[in-house]
Amino acid sequence: MNDAWDAVVQWSRAGSRAALARVVDSSSGRPRPPGTTMAVSESGRVVGSISGGCVDGDICARAQEVIRRGTPEELRYDGDAGEFAAPRLPCGGRLDVYLEPVDGSLRAVLAPLRAALRDGQPIALATILAGAGHSVPRHTLIPAAAGYADPAATATLGRVRALTDPHTTGLFDLPGPENTADLRIFVHSFPAPPRLLVFGADDFAAALTRIGRFLGYRVTLCDARPAFATAARFPAAHEIVVRRPHEYLADTPVTESTAICVLTHDAKFDVPLLAAALRTDAGYIGAMGSRRTHADRVHRLQAAGVPEAELARLAAPTGLDLGARTPEETAVSIAAEIVALRRHGSGARLRDLDRPIHPVADPASARCAVPGFGE
Repeated sequence: MNDAWDAVVQWSRAGSRAALARVVDSSSGRPRPPGTTMAVSESGRVVGSISGGCVDGDICARAQEVIRRGTPEELRYDGDAGEFAAPRLPCGGRLDVYLEPVDGSLRAVLAPLRAALRDGQPIALATILAGAGHSVPRHTLIPAAAGYADPAATATLGRVRALTDPHTTGLFDLPGPENTADLRIFVHSFPAPPRLLVFGADDFAAALTRIGRFLGYRVTLCDARPAFATAARFPAAHEIVVRRPHEYLADTPVTESTAICVLTHDAKFDVPLLAAALRTDAGYIGAMGSRRTHADRVHRLQAAGVPEAELARLAAPTGLDLGARTPEETAVSIAAEIVALRRHGSGARLRDLDRPIHPVADPASARCAVPGFGE
């Protein structure tokens, strides 16, 4: 859950009224996908951003009227539609924004939604934009979380989840209950966060845990040495494990959304750990070290029976060529390689590319927001 949602919770607890703006649809290639969120308080405080600035001022002004009126408003910003009253998107494309007051219906789902996300449980928030009248609450969680369940809403909106990929965020049309209008529903999915497993407790690992958390990963730091793997040294890690790395990995679920970074610099840890890692479905497996160190590592992995096809998956030396020197610069280099692989980026300078900054996605997958590699 991003800062905008946290701000809404804090303002509600303090008795301050607020509005929540969310992108519910956008043209292919726009950088801000459905689910992008901004919160505005009645005192004018703003947390989050919808467009990177070009339409945020207009949304802020409209938010005050939505708060005063107590009813939602749907906004469209179209950079290709010529001159009209609403602000344009200078970079082109279209954004559809749902601006709503933080009322009782929304407040009812905030606590269980935050609890599910805190526990790393995937969940979706379904919001009725049109139809159904007052027969179903405007918001419900799918699946219903502990502490919140509305049978009527779940029966109605639960049908949406049956029709969609569990990670999809987007708009859906659904026939309404008997004798009611059809429903237009925005399903805002919050998948479980991707995992970053960092092995080796040194200054480079500390910097990588910080940037990993900043990028939205659930970060684990693992090292066999209790004196080095401590919460004081790695405050950004969600979890610190004192255990032999390959043993920990053997007991840990790994999916395509998992990134594994091996910074141990010690063959007795590296070889069994990487041999195990290369047998998993991890989307990224990187290992730090010089080319000389890596050549010796490859020789040892080959001797351990690791096939060439698996060795080809190994990103080593890890990171992009940024000329990095410090732990922080190196962490940026590694994170940049992870992002480039996840988002199908080239790693080249944008000024040297003759193509759109945000390539147009396949319409069939444009609304899918899966936090994994190769999405």
